[in-house]
Amino acid sequence: MTSPLTFDLGGDLTVNRLGYGTMWLTGPGVWGEPADRPAAVRVVQAAVEQGVDFIDTADSYGPMVTERIIADALHPYPEGIVVATKIGNVRPGPNEFVPVGRPAYLKQQVELSLRELRTEHVDLMQLHRIDPDVPLADQIGTLAELKAEGKLRHIGLSEVSVEQLKEAQSITEIASVQNLYNLVTRQSQDVLDYATAQGIAFIPWFPIATGKLAQPGSPVADLAAELGATPAQVALAWLLHISPVVLPIPGTTSLDHLTENLQAAKLSLTDADVERLNTLA
Repeated sequence: MTSPLTFDLGGDLTVNRLGYGTMWLTGPGVWGEPADRPAAVRVVQAAVEQGVDFIDTADSYGPMVTERIIADALHPYPEGIVVATKIGNVRPGPNEFVPVGRPAYLKQQVELSLRELRTEHVDLMQLHRIDPDVPLADQIGTLAELKAEGKLRHIGLSEVSVEQLKEAQSITEIASVQNLYNLVTRQSQDVLDYATAQGIAFIPWFPIATGKLAQPGSPVADLAAELGATPAQVALAWLLHISPVVLPIPGTTSLDHLTENLQAAKLSLTDADVERLNTLA
């Protein structure tokens, strides 16, 4: 079973479907600077050297840490590199994320992201979380205004339902949706199905969550052994095979794990392999 290894994000940005997520390039609790900042910069550079051209981040990672790391690693950006970031969360402290979707705040954060990334426009700006205290139309409308001003190329959403995605689409074009999804967590299956039908990029966060399924003697571990791969590679290959719109963004601070993860793009799964994995959830 094969699937294209590239995707046209927003219809005009062709990226390799296996990207890189930067959330772990911070201190504990996604808070503060990493223990080894030069190593964090190096892993971003290594990702690009190994073919990654889609990098996902957020202003709340740190906060304001990973966007700077990306800029330090890659600016001036090589041609074809697509950086996706997010706004709409504030950080009271480690492991705390609070949605804030007031238009004035979103506009302020876009300006800060542009400054930190050292760019004149963001390729893909995602609303990190919908603020339940602000009308969705106001939040999406603000991003649509900023897109019209040329500050955003494409708009995406994160952790939304099909209904919320449809409502946002009634306001402006939505290029992507980023929801929790992996081998063992598939409550967003309906969102993935809708995104697939609509040709919207589906970016599964926490893509390598195999847990007990990866332990010795488990179904994923057994299949990985049969294929001469690791459980993480099998989990990523499965995501790449279940829909052509899926763009996994595994994150790591390790150069070895980075290389291991990216090798998943070369792992071929048969229809029988995929069906075997489909039955695990």
